[in-house]
Amino acid sequence: MQVEISNFLIEFCMTDIGGKIKEARQIKGVSQTQLADILHVRQTSISNWETGVSEPSVDMIRQIAIALECDPNFLFGFD
Repeated sequence: MQVEISNFLIEFCMTDIGGKIKEARQIKGVSQTQLADILHVRQTSISNWETGVSEPSVDMIRQIAIALECDPNFLFGFD
């Protein structure tokens, strides 16, 4: 039961994480290419996250928050 609830919460929180990454990136004035360079990923990864094609790992979300100087809770929609 605990695992099912945890998985549900993670899935629920990740539903618009791409939009939040884009919002935080734009607020910071960083392009997708610049963010990709900082995170050592391809620009297509950033695009895929922002458009919901794929989702970043929890560790990558932490790195994104550090790179964009925002609270990880913002990226999960708890702002």
